[in-house]
Amino acid sequence: MVSAKPSPPAALPDPDNLRDVLAYWIRLRRFERGWSQERLAMECDLDRTYVSAVERSRWNVSLSNIERLATALEVPAWTLLMPPETKNAETDPAMAGPAGFGFRRARCA
Repeated sequence: MVSAKPSPPAALPDPDNLRDVLAYWIRLRRFERGWSQERLAMECDLDRTYVSAVERSRWNVSLSNIERLATALEVPAWTLLMPPETKNAETDPAMAGPAGFGFRRARCA
């Protein structure tokens, strides 16, 4: 099977939807590594269809699987749940990061 060339996320996620935020970061970090969904799935011992569903915000992901994905992508797990800042991320998704490091702080109700 030939894998499609990875592409970055097309748009910023809804900052109030954690599944969209997680999907955004997984796809962006996978793209930065040049990995296919199949390669990421292999690296974290998950099924490729599961990785695809996570990137499409179709699944509620367990903390264990977030940790597996983060470990494979070599990023702290919490960074996959932080909404990207819109200031730099709109023009360059790679510029997004956590509060104090480019990420937006979480809001408390």
